[in-house]
Amino acid sequence: MAAATIDQGRTSLGIELGSTRIKAVLTDAAGAALASGSHEWENQLEGGFWTYSLDAVHEGLQAAYAALAADAEQRLGARPTALGAIGVSAMMHGYLAFDEAGELLVPFRTWRNVNTERAAAELSEALGVNIPLRWSVAHVHQAALDGEDHVARLHHLNTLAGYVHELLTGERVLGVGDASGMFPIDPATGTYDAALVATADERLAAAGAAHLSLGALLPAVLPAGGDAGCLTAQGAALLDPTGTLQPGAVAAPPEGDAGTGMVATNAVTPRTGNVSAGTSIFAMIVLEKALSRAYDEIDIVTTPAGDPVAMVHCNNGASELGAWAAVFGEFAAALGASASGDDVFAALLSGALEAGVDDGLFAYNHLSGEPIAELSEGRPLFVRTPGSRLSLAGFARAQLRAVFATLSLGMRTLVEEGVAVDAMFAHGGMFRTAGVAQRLLAAAVEAPVVVGETAGEGGAWGMAVLGAYRLAVIDGSAAGRDLSAWLADEIFAGSATDTATPTPDEIADHRAYLDRWAAGLAAERAAIDALR
Repeated sequence: MAAATIDQGRTSLGIELGSTRIKAVLTDAAGAALASGSHEWENQLEGGFWTYSLDAVHEGLQAAYAALAADAEQRLGARPTALGAIGVSAMMHGYLAFDEAGELLVPFRTWRNVNTERAAAELSEALGVNIPLRWSVAHVHQAALDGEDHVARLHHLNTLAGYVHELLTGERVLGVGDASGMFPIDPATGTYDAALVATADERLAAAGAAHLSLGALLPAVLPAGGDAGCLTAQGAALLDPTGTLQPGAVAAPPEGDAGTGMVATNAVTPRTGNVSAGTSIFAMIVLEKALSRAYDEIDIVTTPAGDPVAMVHCNNGASELGAWAAVFGEFAAALGASASGDDVFAALLSGALEAGVDDGLFAYNHLSGEPIAELSEGRPLFVRTPGSRLSLAGFARAQLRAVFATLSLGMRTLVEEGVAVDAMFAHGGMFRTAGVAQRLLAAAVEAPVVVGETAGEGGAWGMAVLGAYRLAVIDGSAAGRDLSAWLADEIFAGSATDTATPTPDEIADHRAYLDRWAAGLAAERAAIDALR
């Protein structure tokens, strides 16, 4: 059955370019995963900027797709020759600047760069909305303020997902969720806020870039299900240099990893939210109404359907925890034990739910700057008071709580604002270890946390689902149903979930811990000054 689905091209391919991995997932029309492949990659710090080369993008796409095709052939005896739909997702924000010929003007500046503080502050004041340091408009405005030479030749901007989508389809478009990380979206029109664009253009002119207009620089915006073109012959050859893959697959609008995370967890309706934990960590809550004012720690973005979302984004997520897990894996191997990554995590986290074992233990997971914690740089730290007791359980609990600590600082604002949330859906590899991270996260966000069967699938699977939705829009099977209704009916109906509801004692314990942890940020700031 699965082989026939692949042979007949009744599939959807989702590709997501994450911070450490490029993943490809092939599904059927109902979202069942048929095959997958991935490619590991890492960013580089070049000239003071975190970046990935475009060569690495191209090579990674080919490697991930080749692994997927090999997986399909090995497990199912069928190698894809045609696809029904295709969609691309990637880490949001950052700065990809091109000249009129489509040549990259400066190396890709990723979301991790925090050099845009002056631009973000100026735009936030002028526009009356929070403009985060990582947003594309902050990057272009900072380049203008700094008088960078390339600004004179700037023709258009894109996100990483939009860039890859253009390579595959020839279309310069973005899904509305990804576009909302470039510039604020007007919910009434579903595209960039025209009044704010005009104000931002005035600020660009004042910064010495009067020749630039954001309306011309930014890609066109599409909602989920919109017409984003088709896979071209050139795009098919890029993905699959063997020539086996044929063009013609319909394309979903490219999305950011935040949007695909919402789809992957079915958190696209008001009063639902999701937490995505990877290299970065962020929480998204679909709003019932607008916030009372702008907050520095809250981004206003959208779902892939265009509904407003409050986002708390932290640059530093589970990377430091993963690094420690790798050390313990090395230790196990040195003892002659054979253990998978999941086995190491399960053993490491086995005692992390025991309250009090981390008393006097403090972990700070900041590998890079963190605006919410007011850190310009990062220095991962583990410190403890002299009277504390060091144990594996306490160490693991401290490291795991550190993953959620900065996030919960931002979430405090939404709690105080009175934003209602019925449940937070969590996804990411750390939630494969049943219950532990989920329970501590519930205390951190002060809401029930739901983990579903797709928690480990991630954004590539969510992007494949958006591709399937595009097919349903075309063939009429989605008629009369918006994205949320279609997901509920066609993808998540009957899916199994596990819910962790925090107790009052757990919430109180986390609040007290967070106060101590926040006070200890002084040690992190001292480390930044002292350790070079």
